[in-house]
Amino acid sequence: MRTLLFLSAGVLLLASFLLLGKLFSASITDAPRIALFSFVIVWLVLAGLNMWIGVSRAGYSIADELPIFLLIFGVPAVAGALLKWRLL
Repeated sequence: MRTLLFLSAGVLLLASFLLLGKLFSASITDAPRIALFSFVIVWLVLAGLNMWIGVSRAGYSIADELPIFLLIFGVPAVAGALLKWRLL
């Protein structure tokens, strides 16, 4: 359930970053690209913090948490890259 919540949060955060990039694209031509790169950096940090909490507090091993980290980070990041490539 926690993984689904994080995936949903990642998609919503992606949507907000891409919306901001689209809104600022009139004055800054690289705004969608900057927004996507900013999202990837912020989401990498948040997914890493989630992994760290799972390892340090929940007692999971890194081997247990790594596939979840890749899923939580990868799905919104790939979705953002595809949206940027196809729509923006």
